[in-house]
Amino acid sequence: MSRESEADLPGDLLPGALSESLYAELVEFRRDLHMHPELGNQEFRTTAAIKERLELAGLRPRVLATGTGLICDIGPAQGQRPAIPLMALRADIDALPIPDTKTDCPYRSTVPDRAHACGHDVHTTVVLGAGLVLADLHSKGLLPRPVRLLFQPAEEVMPGGALGAIKDGVLDGVGRILAVHCDPKVEAGRVGLRHGPITSACDRLEVALDGAGGHTARPHLTTDLVTAAARVAIDVPALVARRVDTRVGLALTWGRIESGHAPNVIPQHAELSGTIRCLDLEAWREAPDIVHAAIDEVATLHRAKSEITYVRGVPPVVNDRESTELLRRAMAARRGLHSVESTEQSLGGEDFSWYLENVPGAMARLGVRAPGDRTARDLHQGDFDADEHAITVGVEMFTAAVMLDVPEM
Repeated sequence: MSRESEADLPGDLLPGALSESLYAELVEFRRDLHMHPELGNQEFRTTAAIKERLELAGLRPRVLATGTGLICDIGPAQGQRPAIPLMALRADIDALPIPDTKTDCPYRSTVPDRAHACGHDVHTTVVLGAGLVLADLHSKGLLPRPVRLLFQPAEEVMPGGALGAIKDGVLDGVGRILAVHCDPKVEAGRVGLRHGPITSACDRLEVALDGAGGHTARPHLTTDLVTAAARVAIDVPALVARRVDTRVGLALTWGRIESGHAPNVIPQHAELSGTIRCLDLEAWREAPDIVHAAIDEVATLHRAKSEITYVRGVPPVVNDRESTELLRRAMAARRGLHSVESTEQSLGGEDFSWYLENVPGAMARLGVRAPGDRTARDLHQGDFDADEHAITVGVEMFTAAVMLDVPEM
């Protein structure tokens, strides 16, 4: 448990404030990443840049087995097992395969059809900045607990690079893990917090339907596959939604349906693909069986054979109560309680959830909307950008959380 005597320390009594010179360096670092986005499992330049800066600070980062991403411990000497569990600070480092459509931006992407349109460059810079501040505190004998910086590749690649990172041992010795995610609906200088589920589970579904085709003049002699595909597209989402408690938010949405080539020929093959999203962890675990059964029922009714490929994505990110409270206290210490707002559960997926299947932790929504900007913006858009003052907020929240969360020995 955290030491209650430190619970209400004002920010000016907590070491670890971000200096102007380091802020300027971090802005430059973030803009460099923004100009050179790399897709999941291809983040070699990004990994090298992070590694070089950590080594310049006297740290000893380790690149992950996949060749991209890295971890770096701050605290006990290498090889010594810390008496206190590590606190991990996680950032995702990959970009998206979409073009950067920002105009008149000096640091827009230089790579065609690649962009940091989800703010991972900001996440990376925040964790790097926190690491540099914490390393300085450690050199002065002021760091109260060991910390692990985790720069994870391939968050955007389902089911997420977190699984490979966990297999590589990034959670060994970790007692708590924290993260941020950019939120353009929250004003820079503030964060959004929520105890419990803060994102949705997200899976991918591919359905192939087959049957005897023929002439449209004689549908009774065929498997009317276009009709079968249409009924699967319409009826299955409704069946799925009715077979669970509506409060769990289990939803199947199609993104593609394809069949046939001629107006007078009933095809022999049809395909549908879509996503399954779910707000509840237990319902997500039951979702494959529910979806399979519903598709089989509708396909059989229309005499079509179905082949289902259900690709597990990620479970919901479920914030631990104590970790969420720790982030609230850290923000309150640095910037006052007014800097924290409640946030809704998102239907987006995030592979940070895999870490929380193993250790407690929490993700905060980092405000990146410029004060006074009333334009509706969203993630995964080519014109996405962030108010860079959010970097300071993220760095100071993480450092304050580390300083406030000292388990009793």
